[in-house]
Amino acid sequence: MCGIVGYLGGRQAAPILLEGLSKLEYRGYDSAGLAVRDGSSDIKIVKAKGRLKVLAEKTNGGQALSGCCGIGHTRWATHGEPSETNAHPHHSDDGTVVGVHNGIIENYQELRDKLIRKNYKFYSSTDTEVAVKLIDYYYKKYLGTPVDAINHAMVRIRGSYALAVMFRDYPDEIYVARKDSPMILGVGDGECYLASDVPAILKYTRNVYYIGSMEIGRLQKGAITFYNLDGDEIQKELTEIQWDAESAEKAGFEHFMMKEIHEQPKAVMDTIHSVVKDGCIDFSAVGLTEEEMRELSQICIVACGSAYHAGVTAQYVIEDLAKVPVRVELASEFRYRNPLLDKKGLVIVISQSGETADSLAALREAKAMGIPTLAIVNVVGSSIAREADKVFYTLAGPEIAVATTKAYSTQLIACYLLAVELAKARETIDGDYYGKLLEELEAIPDKISKILEDKERIQWFAAKQSAAKDIFFIGRGIDYAICLEGSLKMKEISYIHSEAYAAGELKHGTISLIEDGTLVVGVLTQKDLYEKTVSNMVECKSRGAYLMGLTSYGNYDIEDTVDFTVYVPKTDVHFAASLGAIPLQLLGYYVSVAKGLDVDKPRNLAKSVTVE
Repeated sequence: MCGIVGYLGGRQAAPILLEGLSKLEYRGYDSAGLAVRDGSSDIKIVKAKGRLKVLAEKTNGGQALSGCCGIGHTRWATHGEPSETNAHPHHSDDGTVVGVHNGIIENYQELRDKLIRKNYKFYSSTDTEVAVKLIDYYYKKYLGTPVDAINHAMVRIRGSYALAVMFRDYPDEIYVARKDSPMILGVGDGECYLASDVPAILKYTRNVYYIGSMEIGRLQKGAITFYNLDGDEIQKELTEIQWDAESAEKAGFEHFMMKEIHEQPKAVMDTIHSVVKDGCIDFSAVGLTEEEMRELSQICIVACGSAYHAGVTAQYVIEDLAKVPVRVELASEFRYRNPLLDKKGLVIVISQSGETADSLAALREAKAMGIPTLAIVNVVGSSIAREADKVFYTLAGPEIAVATTKAYSTQLIACYLLAVELAKARETIDGDYYGKLLEELEAIPDKISKILEDKERIQWFAAKQSAAKDIFFIGRGIDYAICLEGSLKMKEISYIHSEAYAAGELKHGTISLIEDGTLVVGVLTQKDLYEKTVSNMVECKSRGAYLMGLTSYGNYDIEDTVDFTVYVPKTDVHFAASLGAIPLQLLGYYVSVAKGLDVDKPRNLAKSVTVE
């Protein structure tokens, strides 16, 4: 949530900041602002409510703000309504300190009351203004350096934050601090950059530092110095980002989401080939040994949103293939219910960004309990990746659209590979079946491509559903897991109320919601459950439902029951989610397009949820 960008160098900062913020629009925001300075002059602040284009118009594309040092921000309202006043950057009473902030300061009211007693005045309703003025307070109280002031503030602040701060007395410097919320720092050719995510600075540099939690950074032209909470200088390793700038562009597609849907075959293949070598799965880079897999007593998968849906699929696949007990937990609930975990078990945390606040908290809870942890993440150097005991990196590349597609698909593949290797290590499958499963996995990218070739039929059908009020997705087993993801895709980008149900649960209340014309999408890829789900769909049809069926090629008798059918290639039943999810991604996308909505930036949503 929110976006931060900073620049320090020899060029005009404002146009660079605006362009960087535009690369972070997918994160969700309601207002935006810039703070820029030129040498020793005062820091100039311009803010605007609404889309970034309003700020760009207000500053003439940044040309109206002169200066080679600046910070920018897109705000997602937490404390205080969306408004120009509440937009970042915020400043201290006399303008000594100016800053932007991502995250939530939990004790902001306590700190605000303290500062009011010290004669500070507040013009906004934000917790960010509190942070900026707290830094200003310590800066003046101890007459120290910016690092000293930020250190003292960090000790007092409770919550999560990524801070970028400018001091009037230090004209060619920017200071940053971080606790849990993401931030990266880039360097190159006498310039420094900071951002809350890679795409914002990818055009300018691929050489970055990952600042750790409870650390401070000092940006000067072409150089960054890091400090710990005690103010001692520390060394950080420079990392090269492997993504290129073109991978964060639309490449001719109308929306990032459609581009990323089409990138799934490559993302899936790349993730498979990262661990499959010479016909075998090699988890040496992941750090998971066969002995550890044999000794596992249980697995707990923790995730949010689509990553949780990948975990639901993984539960079915791992338990069936490897015969090890698995449960799936919502990360937002995990640490609040005192989970019972076995120290011989494994906690798997799934997250695209590696910065999801609830998932990170769950990881830390598991580690505090002494439980081994494995992260399945897409972003190298992210907080979850750094803190987990073992890491399986998915190779989806940058995902810009808020509604995940390729990251979800690579998470599924990572879970399949883990399930297959667990089954081999625990000797619950033989060598022949192991080889067959790997062949099926290798074939998935081409099968996804085949589904995409038939997208025009789904577009035609979706256009007819754009006026729908309610859509229900039903299935059993892994098909139910597919429904969960299909329903989420529909509701998050089309704003149509949709729900996913295990088909057998319809008679326990839900079927009362079916009316004439209600669209019911039945997913039927599991051959042993096919007839039961068909029966449930017939029940819906008898109550006036309009039926769409999603099934494998060969099940042509479904056309006698449903009004519209989508077929996917056959695969091993354990891997059906990788194919079944694709038409439902397309369905949600085309319904949203037919309604004229902003597909990549749906209302009220953010790409990476970095606060609770």
